[in-house]
Amino acid sequence: ITNKKKEGIQMEKITSNDSLKGIVEKILKERKSIQSVFFVGCGASRSDLHPAYYFLNNNAQKLRASVHTAEEFNLAMPKAVNEHAVVICCSLGGSTPETAKSTKLAKEKGAYVVSFTHTEGSAITEFADEVILFDWANNGYASKMDKMIKVLYLATEILQQTEGYEHYEKMLNAFEKIYPAINNAVKTVRPEAKVFAEKYKDVDILYVMSSGATQEVAWSFSSCLMMEMQWIASSTFNSGDFFHGPFEMVEENVPYLLFMNEGPTREMDARAMTFLQRFNTNYTVVDSKDYGLSGIVGKEVVEYFDPVIICSVTRIYAEELATIRNHPLTKRRYMWKLEY
Repeated sequence: ITNKKKEGIQMEKITSNDSLKGIVEKILKERKSIQSVFFVGCGASRSDLHPAYYFLNNNAQKLRASVHTAEEFNLAMPKAVNEHAVVICCSLGGSTPETAKSTKLAKEKGAYVVSFTHTEGSAITEFADEVILFDWANNGYASKMDKMIKVLYLATEILQQTEGYEHYEKMLNAFEKIYPAINNAVKTVRPEAKVFAEKYKDVDILYVMSSGATQEVAWSFSSCLMMEMQWIASSTFNSGDFFHGPFEMVEENVPYLLFMNEGPTREMDARAMTFLQRFNTNYTVVDSKDYGLSGIVGKEVVEYFDPVIICSVTRIYAEELATIRNHPLTKRRYMWKLEY
């Protein structure tokens, strides 16, 4: 940490909302303007950036926002990566080679680089202007969401300080309430997670869908928790696109998992659920509304916190599936074992 501080990098173990707000103030003071925000990562770390991107993309009038898988960002870097861009990179362990490379290349282009990681002094911190060390284990299941929440908070501050945001105070209130809301939600979910595990333990494939800010939580559950950690074939798609190709796979007893939002795209999720019911598929619905989220964070901003709650509770679904299949979530065939 000492060396990083000598280089002018701010590294914080527990980042308060005020310090995240201060980072944006510092950027604007130093760079005068923020024109673009690029979110960069791989796998689950990239998907955890999606709610923040979705928030900016929905609400910004002028600010440009995009999300990228790291190596594509490196190989096909947008022209707008310059001194008026903020590049937000994320890696849990901080050693993902592609993402570490992204920080270096973005820095060379003059961008202001903010790295989110759990690991002090990791590769992703070397070229960053700011390093945010998020929690991962000290606050129950809420810790698993600290990364997603803090990135969303940073995006909220960027929008507020550049263009203003009409529901800014409601977002601040939501950030205060979301951590206990997560831990309260997961207290009740274990029995239904056990039912899910029993129901799907022998499936050959699992189709997962959602929409809005939760779309990438569906992708992460499918790609990371199912394919990577359980070796179960899986496919994921937006519930709006369900009726433009994927619904041709619907038959009786075909397994589906639907994440339903409480925000504006709920209408799409509900339409998909009705079709799954119509043909008696083997479906499960995880509904943000079951956890009273809008009553906690406010209906004006609930869509940006839907993925936080859904990602939290479905982690327990995956844990129970791993237990009943005797296949730990840490088990791998190739990852960390081969050169690739």
